[in-house]
Amino acid sequence: MPDNALHETILLVLGLLFTMLLLVMLSQKLRISYPIFLVLAGLALSFVPGLPLIVIDPKLIFLIFLPPLLYQAAWETSWQDFWRWRRPIGLLAFGLVFFTSTIVAYVSRAMIPGFTLSLGFLLGGIISPPDAVAATSVLKGIKVPRRVTSILEGESLINDASSLIVFRFALAAVVSGTFSWQEAATSFLLASVLGLGIGLAVAQVFYLIHRYLPTTPSINTVLTFLAPYVMYLLAEEFHYSGVLAVVGGGLLLSARSHRVFDADTRLQANSVWASVGFVLNGLVFILIGLELPVAVAGLGGYSLSQAIFYGLTISVIVILIRLLWMYPAAFVPRWLSRRIRTSETSPGWQGPLIIGWAGMRGVVSLASALSVPLLLSDGQAFPQRNLILFITFVVILVTLVFQGLTLPALIRFTGVAAIEESMPAEEQEAGIRLRLRRAALAHLDRHYEADMRDNELIGALQHRMQAEAQRTGNLLEALDYDESKRRALQRYHQVLLDVLRVQREELFVLRREDVFEEEMLRHQEAQLDLDEAKISHMPH
Repeated sequence: MPDNALHETILLVLGLLFTMLLLVMLSQKLRISYPIFLVLAGLALSFVPGLPLIVIDPKLIFLIFLPPLLYQAAWETSWQDFWRWRRPIGLLAFGLVFFTSTIVAYVSRAMIPGFTLSLGFLLGGIISPPDAVAATSVLKGIKVPRRVTSILEGESLINDASSLIVFRFALAAVVSGTFSWQEAATSFLLASVLGLGIGLAVAQVFYLIHRYLPTTPSINTVLTFLAPYVMYLLAEEFHYSGVLAVVGGGLLLSARSHRVFDADTRLQANSVWASVGFVLNGLVFILIGLELPVAVAGLGGYSLSQAIFYGLTISVIVILIRLLWMYPAAFVPRWLSRRIRTSETSPGWQGPLIIGWAGMRGVVSLASALSVPLLLSDGQAFPQRNLILFITFVVILVTLVFQGLTLPALIRFTGVAAIEESMPAEEQEAGIRLRLRRAALAHLDRHYEADMRDNELIGALQHRMQAEAQRTGNLLEALDYDESKRRALQRYHQVLLDVLRVQREELFVLRREDVFEEEMLRHQEAQLDLDEAKISHMPH
């Protein structure tokens, strides 16, 4: 690439990043969910005269954006919540995706001239998966039952895989001109199972690296970025599901992270991942709007009004399909199974309505649409590519903007915020802290009785645990650093770090007991990390 072109590309990327940050800050000022605001702003920017047309290489879409975003989502997903709500998650992630893809395929073939069934399934696979980032961004700051957010987050992990597999086989059918249900089903199972197996195997290798090699927080953080790309590329190399590889591997490493990551690594990695994930998501949402002129310019034999009609019609269809699916999926299993009725509280009419209305499309749909190749293997233009791209943009805009802006009002209308399906957050935090303090005091009594009697600082630690005091900084600063007190301070650090280790193990026990919410447990783990980091960086 010539130097001038390289400089222009770098300036364009930097300008896009800076613009995205300004728009996010403005969206916070206006109290509008940033994915919605970025899409609308990108659409407005696309009409600015003189702005360079941004065309993304389709081959790079999945590789750049999907692995880290899926890995971050898997890492932040509670395995306990995922397993608890596996039935509704599975019905949405597999059943609803296939049902939506099928309905969209037949409707689009009947409605759009020149559209084949394979193209219909291709479109259905693209627009069937909702986007968890958009939904959770809209729900941020709004009190909803944990069940709702857990199901939405779990659905987004698995439906990405199922929809992309539909997309892959439909794409192959378009290229080959044939489509076999039996072959597609067999290939789906093979790609899913082996893709998941590759992800778990790669995760085990990275786990062993983290645990047994002399890593540092910086090395560990970089390894967490390498892992999703290795999982994805290795699975895709064998033509299996790279998405399921990343999701499965991410869940496994997340569940074992407490055994291999120290406090410094967790604090550093969490901060870096939060920033990178935010940037990637922000870029994708603003690109949704900026790419619209590319699709409009290539509509070919379809007028803009026709394309808008097709897009709006299919948008209404996917919204209605999701709403109609929710209530049978929520209540039919309860009617058929007494075990479900006794083990799970009823979702009421509010929960399915909110989950159904939260089906906003976003990152994965855009990545899938843009990754449709420009040419077939024989060099001919890919049929209906720009129309598919345009319909996808319309579906994203309608679901993201219309449903996203109205979702908070719907939540207030249902009154679901007043429904408590678990103990209040304050009570959970108090319960967790009480368990941790009791575990620490019991450990001190069993192993450090003499130290608490003879060592002033360790005795002070016992009183701090008993009184739930938060800090010992003033006591440490007041120490006169003679040799005896230096040894006492070193012993104090050793005991305190050991106590923190015991508390961390107690957190692991609490996770397995499945009594407290994962969010509250992670909050306490973060506090332990801060306490450990503070002690680790003190002079010894």
